[in-house]
Amino acid sequence: MKTIIIEDEKPAARRLGRMLESLDLNVSTMLHSVEEAINWFQENEHPDLIFLDIQLSDGLSFEIFDVIEVHSAIIFTTAFDEYALKAFKLNSIDYLLKPIDDEDLEQAVKKYRKRFASAGEPNKIALDFDDIKKLLVNPLEREYKKRFTAKVGQHLKIINSEDVECFYSENKGTYAATKDGRNYLLDTTLEQLEDELKPQVFFRVSRKFYVNIDHIKDIVSYTNSRLQIKLNNNQDHEIIVSREKVKDFKLWLE
Repeated sequence: MKTIIIEDEKPAARRLGRMLESLDLNVSTMLHSVEEAINWFQENEHPDLIFLDIQLSDGLSFEIFDVIEVHSAIIFTTAFDEYALKAFKLNSIDYLLKPIDDEDLEQAVKKYRKRFASAGEPNKIALDFDDIKKLLVNPLEREYKKRFTAKVGQHLKIINSEDVECFYSENKGTYAATKDGRNYLLDTTLEQLEDELKPQVFFRVSRKFYVNIDHIKDIVSYTNSRLQIKLNNNQDHEIIVSREKVKDFKLWLE
């Protein structure tokens, strides 16, 4: 199983190499820039697995794939925050946030071995780099939806996203609860909202609720290691941060 690392920080690359050796993965090559990687791919057989840093010293690593067609499996290593990484909708193996944790790395390698090593042709996958490259060119400055419309009788109501205290689903409908205490039925779903809401402002605390950080009045402990959110104006709903979301929610608050 041929493995390479593309990482511009040489100490980080060496550390990752040692970690992979402890997992019985032999790293044959370490590359440190877009230019070096392009030259290497032009002269060498492509590996089964690449550990790929997104931001290299001479540009985004996706520039490699503007020149070279690569079908290796990829595990991304990155310092991009987890909310930007929600934009990744491709069949990569995994991504690892720096500094890389031993347990996270082991799980990513296990996933690779399970999905690809047993398939006989582990390097035969296709990745759509164009989509994620567009999202990762300063992803935190992406344009997110600033307003929504809701039908009220024979009228259309314009709702500014900053005025929404929470979005929630109920009886197969999706609603916006606004700071004036009103609830408006929207023509969308919570899943569609995921790509439309600014991730620094809105967080999906459960399958049922997205909350706006600017309208949180209080957060209190709840049963089974969960948290309860109280909003400034909307008191009609019991908003509970699901147990599996608590850790990420606390990070998001910071």
